[in-house]
Amino acid sequence: MGVLIATMDSSIVIISLPAIFRGIGLDPLAPGNIGYLLWMILGYILVSAVLVVALGRLGDMFGRVRMYNMGFVIFSCASLALSLDPFKGGAGALWLIGFRVVQAVGGSMLTANSAAILTDAFPARQRGMALGINQITALAGQFLGLLAGGVLATIDWRAVFWVSVPIGVVGTIWSYRSLREIGSHRAGRVDWVGNLAFSVGAGAILAAITYGIQPYGGRSTGWTNPWVLGGLGTGAALLVAFCVVESRIADPMFRLGLFRVRAFAAGNLAALLTAIARGGMQFMLIIWLQGIWLPLHGYAYESTPLWAGIFMLPLTLGFLLGGPTSGYLSDRFGARLFSTTGLTLVAVAFVGLLLLPVDFPYPVFAALLLLSGFGQGMFSAPNTSAIMGSVPPEQRGVASGMRSTFQNSGTALSIGLFFSLMISGLAGSLPHALGSGLRAQGVDAGTAGQVAGLPPVSTLFATFLGHNPIGHLLGPSGVLDDLPASNVATLTGTRFFPQLVSGPFHHGLVTVFTVAAVMTVVGAAASALRGRHHKAGSDEPTDAKKGQKEWRKAHSS
Repeated sequence: MGVLIATMDSSIVIISLPAIFRGIGLDPLAPGNIGYLLWMILGYILVSAVLVVALGRLGDMFGRVRMYNMGFVIFSCASLALSLDPFKGGAGALWLIGFRVVQAVGGSMLTANSAAILTDAFPARQRGMALGINQITALAGQFLGLLAGGVLATIDWRAVFWVSVPIGVVGTIWSYRSLREIGSHRAGRVDWVGNLAFSVGAGAILAAITYGIQPYGGRSTGWTNPWVLGGLGTGAALLVAFCVVESRIADPMFRLGLFRVRAFAAGNLAALLTAIARGGMQFMLIIWLQGIWLPLHGYAYESTPLWAGIFMLPLTLGFLLGGPTSGYLSDRFGARLFSTTGLTLVAVAFVGLLLLPVDFPYPVFAALLLLSGFGQGMFSAPNTSAIMGSVPPEQRGVASGMRSTFQNSGTALSIGLFFSLMISGLAGSLPHALGSGLRAQGVDAGTAGQVAGLPPVSTLFATFLGHNPIGHLLGPSGVLDDLPASNVATLTGTRFFPQLVSGPFHHGLVTVFTVAAVMTVVGAAASALRGRHHKAGSDEPTDAKKGQKEWRKAHSS
């Protein structure tokens, strides 16, 4: 329940953003408002990525169950505050962004400690199954959030946040009544320097990536923005300082010696690359469905967020089929076989997706989503079990936090990477296609040129939010009021824009999915290098015993 609610709320807002912004009376695509949009999407993810390691370490020191229970309380209170937003316009958006940050703190307490609590509670011969259910619930929550957001937004935008309140209350009461501290933890001093260096450094990099996909100085992206470059440089310097500090103090936030454990290092590298690929796929599929495929098949733009969630259900089904099964089998045969095979299947699915035409036959698309979901489930559960089993019991909280950091950072990095690749691809061909298409429908050359010269990110986010792209682009000029009704119907219909951008979009899509496939293959190679499987009948896997021995050797040195 904890990881389900935490991960659902990281994605539920994505689909429901049009209803939320209409509810607070704010146009997120108007000049100066794009920041509200990006922080609504990424604020929760950024805070989660930054805090989970520190919160996992605090769980090791003061009790994982205590931190987990507190997370439920904070999450529930923040969800209630979000649903009661009393403001409109920019003030309303800032209220939502602020309490999304608070909500992310509670969600981070849940995700940072859940895997460690389960690892404490289950012996090695059952750990894969337990963590498999937990991990697949988390992955399924990311995509169920898309569906739930689409459904609830049609009822009331506040319902998107209301739904978390009763679940959070039930979870709070249940966890306080049922969970007990059974794991190893030891008191220690809080590493304030390490916590500050890591939090500010990681936050600066991820915030810079957020602004890097915004237009700057006449360019389609903002990677030349001095603030972006400064954020990236400052963040990198602070993370280097973090590594230096952590290697020299007696009681660090995170013991870097854990990365000398092959199963821990290889598992986290594979998880990071998979998270980047999965995050890119999630956003590209949403844009593909909402901006092109669904309108081509007669769906109104306003209804596409809901239907995109429905048509992506095979992905969630694949998670649910692959995760618990591979988790159970990995308890007997080890993590390497299943996690490596799972990522290989994901890579095959990416290749299949990039070979599809823009207007694809849905059964083939659904089969590829099912294969991708099954492969990701097949990878995630054994990989999590191998990571958590490779570290000493007293380090499980911070190890779980570092694992969550890699996953959450991967999602944020994927948005920066794949949106930039897509925007760069569209910037080369979209202006000409858009300008000529508008002129062919009677739009004057000046207006057509002005619209065609707008940054592609505006058009991309318009489709992402379920707006009619041409209506959004031409609305401020008033040109639609002067055109014949037949031309207006064509321009604002469901086929004009998808047919106009299908060529440029497909070119960018091929680039994105090719990069994602390569990352997945590299992740599979890292997974294959994690170590041997455990011996049947032993309580601890041999790679876990070896990993813990490697850590103790590194720690003593």
